[in-house]
Amino acid sequence: MIIGDSSALVSLAVMDCLHLLEMIFDEVYVPKAVYDELVIENKPQSGQLKRYLSGRVQHVESEIEKTGLGKGELEAIALYRQMEADFLLIDDKRARDFARLNGVHIIGSLGVLLLAYDKGLITSVEPFLQKLKDSNIYVSEKLLHKVMNIIKQKKS
Repeated sequence: MIIGDSSALVSLAVMDCLHLLEMIFDEVYVPKAVYDELVIENKPQSGQLKRYLSGRVQHVESEIEKTGLGKGELEAIALYRQMEADFLLIDDKRARDFARLNGVHIIGSLGVLLLAYDKGLITSVEPFLQKLKDSNIYVSEKLLHKVMNIIKQKKS
């Protein structure tokens, strides 16, 4: 089971990779706060995400104190704990660091791509990375190079 946060879900939607989540994980859920962030009318990818997340929204009572993270990130971490999920899908660095420090197993949108590649669900990551680079989503060149180096190592 995986619990999703906004930034990673938007990245997967931009890359047309949302379907990979249910191919890799048995169950995919989001807390209500994340859903509400994603389906704001006229927001990029909102229609696609609304359709994909239909039936996957869970109510959660967040007991995590304010930490400088957003409500969606806090609820995603709380839902991860509440549902005893395997992974938290999250891309935001500050939220990833906080989650990791609190014993949460995390994976980012590019980690999902690598898993899909390992499982033979996709034959190349380059077209997906190009879609991400062509969007208005910021991804560091360092991270993109790291992903490409991992793929090169797997091919050798």
